[in-house]
Amino acid sequence: MQTSDAIRQKLQSVPDKPGCYIMRDKRGKIIYVGKAVSLRKRVTYYFRQSTLRRADPKLRGLIKSAADIEFVIAKTEADAVLTEGQLIKDYRPRYNIDFKDDKRFPLLRVDPGQPFPRFELCRIQRGDSREYFGPYTSASGARAALDFIEKKFGLRKCRPVIPAPKDHEHCINDIVRFCSAPCVGRIDKAAYADRVALASAFLHGERPEDLAELKARMEEAAAATDFEKAAALRDTLLRLREIISRRARVLRTPEMKHLIARQGIEELGRVLGMSTPPRTIEAYDVSNISGTFAVASMVCAVDGVPQRQRYRRFKIRTVSGADDPAMLAEAVSRSILGKERAKMGLPDLILADGGEAQVRSVRGTLAAAGMARIPVAGLAKKHEEIHWKEGEMPIRLVSDSAALLVLRHIRDEAHRFALAYHHVLRRKQIRDSVLDEIPGIGAERKKRLLVHFGSVQQLQKAEVEEIASVSGVGKALAGTIHAALSGAGPEH
Repeated sequence: MQTSDAIRQKLQSVPDKPGCYIMRDKRGKIIYVGKAVSLRKRVTYYFRQSTLRRADPKLRGLIKSAADIEFVIAKTEADAVLTEGQLIKDYRPRYNIDFKDDKRFPLLRVDPGQPFPRFELCRIQRGDSREYFGPYTSASGARAALDFIEKKFGLRKCRPVIPAPKDHEHCINDIVRFCSAPCVGRIDKAAYADRVALASAFLHGERPEDLAELKARMEEAAAATDFEKAAALRDTLLRLREIISRRARVLRTPEMKHLIARQGIEELGRVLGMSTPPRTIEAYDVSNISGTFAVASMVCAVDGVPQRQRYRRFKIRTVSGADDPAMLAEAVSRSILGKERAKMGLPDLILADGGEAQVRSVRGTLAAAGMARIPVAGLAKKHEEIHWKEGEMPIRLVSDSAALLVLRHIRDEAHRFALAYHHVLRRKQIRDSVLDEIPGIGAERKKRLLVHFGSVQQLQKAEVEEIASVSGVGKALAGTIHAALSGAGPEH
């Protein structure tokens, strides 16, 4: 199993500090978040050959899917745990089935589907419709946050799903005038929902102006020598400041990227002479070896920002031989006329990877489909020229042009996506063909062998005894497999 170049490079400088590590797949999507006291020891462990040999199928799948990795340094192990929990909650990586450390750190939750929602303390985050906040480093800090939002926003403490006048008779919370009292009709559902939304925004770090009041309450508690309450409020204040700081860092980065992308789209519209900037661009590319394992990709960007949920990939069905323009035309035709097109809408511009021949082929298939009104441009790799008007010279932009940066980025993304799919098909074909040639191996035995070893490459390294331990194989067949694979050469 090969490690990507990006990961191999980063493994050379993994910090020996506590923190979190974030694994991404070839599309850039976060697939796993983990924590470690020593990032160096933990992360390098994943990519040792000894680990891969012993790993279960899930771990092998994770390591095989990882194309890049990044690190978030933490001050302490506890900070790493909290950061891990926040990242898992934000991104829901598919290999993080459950955040088990939720049992150690308290959270707040609310069910917005209730008529008059109430916030409560919990320790396990479930995959339900409720909204969760935290985790907090201590139960006292979580309770302090809960007490603050209840008093600040007039939220109820009582447990009935729908509070009634009989609940009001014994309600201490109303006597001290903190609750908005929906039980006796002092507030309606809509107004109460607005208060819940404000409290949720505060816990998400979206209302930094309210931190001053929280700090004032902490100082009042300290002045009154109620140090336990002051410490709990301090913990809450620090946690919320951390959330606000993280949100600000994350927002600054996307905002800058989005600003550059928008500038590029506007410039592109002017360069091409379009009446309005092409907000939605679909880029197409193909990948094949002399016509074999031929595939195509479509990636989409809106305002220059990739929309990965709209990416599509295609196995080429109708084209024989190495005919890239025809393959592009097939991919565009299947995409534009596909079942999902009504939901996705039509693009403002189609970008073909290539020059005049590719653009002409795509325009022809659009015309045949009655979609000639969709503009088509081509971006050739050799000189980064934009092929736009047939019969005219291609457009050349300066290398740091914002418009060229947008086109180059989406073109390269289409190329990467197509190439990744091409490699998947090649590896699968090579793997299957090697095993299919061995007498005595049917579909079920092949499946068991691959589940056990993870790949043909790992199977090649195994001894006869280990192969024989796989259910349904036996020593005689294991000897045949070992002899056949010993002369098969390494898997590529």
